[in-house]
Amino acid sequence: MASSDKSPEPTPPYGGEQPPGKPMTMKQHVLDKGTAMMQSLKPIKQMSQHVCTFALYSHDMPRQIETHHYVSRLNQDFLQCAVYDSDDSTARLIGVEYIVSDKIFEALPLEEQKLWHSHAYEVKSGLWVNPRVPEMIGRPELENMAKTYGKFWCTWQVDRGDRLPLGAPALMMSPQAVNLGMVRPDLVQKRDDKYNISTDALKQSRVEIDEPEWISPQADYWKQHAKGFAVDIQSSEMKKRAPFP
Repeated sequence: MASSDKSPEPTPPYGGEQPPGKPMTMKQHVLDKGTAMMQSLKPIKQMSQHVCTFALYSHDMPRQIETHHYVSRLNQDFLQCAVYDSDDSTARLIGVEYIVSDKIFEALPLEEQKLWHSHAYEVKSGLWVNPRVPEMIGRPELENMAKTYGKFWCTWQVDRGDRLPLGAPALMMSPQAVNLGMVRPDLVQKRDDKYNISTDALKQSRVEIDEPEWISPQADYWKQHAKGFAVDIQSSEMKKRAPFP
């Protein structure tokens, strides 16, 4: 069965990076514009931030990807992110990340905490950026984000060439200041060139952002235990009880 630790069967040949399918027609564009005008799309309109950062596969740490999080806030302690592979109009939805405050994280069961990662280093190092937002405006949010934890599931491994979302989801980890957690310089430089920023300069400007007094050793589990997590999909007996008499 499928596993996030194994490559699936190759997809049918198709030019470019987009998934197989016919090009959009003018009629389809018009229909989409019309329905967008008539429907509220309330959850989408709650997305108030674009974050560009990097993520590493829990089961295969040398594999690193640039990610684009589109963030909505449900309350002061809980955010949810649709994660894309770029900020282009043709960007592919590759996963979802949930972000919680340290207060919520510390109340989670210990086994659950192993699936989460911290954000302190990611923010302080300048890797976590809000493109085109001046640092002075984004500073309060950065200070809050440095004290949070995230759980990120990747459902489309485009970096291995998948043209469709295939196989099991993969758990992702955040960059860290240790060997396997360091993001490749070429990835960072490519991102910096695109947005005309300097990650090193951002790092210097964030020196005074307070780090959490304590980061749970259950988060970033691989750092302490040299163990990652992979998802295996197995067949099981169906529950056949009817939902009504």
